[in-house]
Amino acid sequence: MTNAFPFSAIVGQDNMKLALILTAIDPKIGGVLVFGDRGTGKSTAVRALADLLPPIQAIQGCPVNSASYDAVPHWVETAQDNQHDIPTPVVDLPLGISADRVTGALDIERALVDGVKTFQPGLLAKANRGYLYIDEVNLLEDHIVDLLLDVAQSGENVVEREGLSIRHAARFILIGSGNPEEGELRPQLLDRFGLSVEVRTPQTVLDRIDVIKRRDAFDRDPKGYCAQWASENQALQNAILVARRRLDDVIAKDDILETCAEICIAMGSDGLRGELTLLKTARSLAAYEGATQVTKHHVKRIAPMALAHRLRRDPLDDTGSVARIERTLDAVMG
Repeated sequence: MTNAFPFSAIVGQDNMKLALILTAIDPKIGGVLVFGDRGTGKSTAVRALADLLPPIQAIQGCPVNSASYDAVPHWVETAQDNQHDIPTPVVDLPLGISADRVTGALDIERALVDGVKTFQPGLLAKANRGYLYIDEVNLLEDHIVDLLLDVAQSGENVVEREGLSIRHAARFILIGSGNPEEGELRPQLLDRFGLSVEVRTPQTVLDRIDVIKRRDAFDRDPKGYCAQWASENQALQNAILVARRRLDDVIAKDDILETCAEICIAMGSDGLRGELTLLKTARSLAAYEGATQVTKHHVKRIAPMALAHRLRRDPLDDTGSVARIERTLDAVMG
């Protein structure tokens, strides 16, 4: 257990917490983009997610967390033919980082000392089969954005320079957070996020007092406070594991597919990624709630987080994207 603030103890921010839980149930949904005011718990929630995620099985000594010995890249020298449990990786990608640190590069020290060219894995290797978290994602440099887009598309990191020719799996869930007042996100990267949520500063006195009390108690005794919430975190982890097992058995009938298509047509969303994300997220919510099939309730609940970042801008409509989606849902679904 790390001393991150307990996920279950976060006050409010229900949409953000739900989006993170649903991507943990079905990673195929894609990443989560969290935009909102400073100091609203965006980074806290993502770092708390690490304690909530079930462990994964990986080959011992493999720097890219391979699930089987056959999948270990040929350049890895330290892998052993046995599996062990490791925490699901949650890797921070800081602003201003060099491309070499992201992708990996020649191990200069070993090259100088031993005269051997070896590959030093980067953050993409560490994040494989886990999460890659970018705080202030809208301030990320363009060349890093281009790099992430290439890897997110292919699921593979390719490094060919300095006499090295390296490939390894790089499949991760992208989590980004930021303040929209500090800059917009490039559309190509925006489209790579499955879900998006907006978080707001709590507006009631009672909520603010609750936040202050919990944070103050955590700061004074992190270990003790985490122990108090351990059972709630464990229950949530168990719920994620149960939902994962149920996921493939959840049925989505044709009327649900028709509803997803009608919503996306009415919203004018480009491509078919909107419908696919709606379906996967609604199925994940149904599995989380213990339902055997997807209903319109599930679609309506998750539609704003699945579609808000996919809308075309309408200069004649100054309402927020979530309000536009809710208006469309009422028109389509009644």
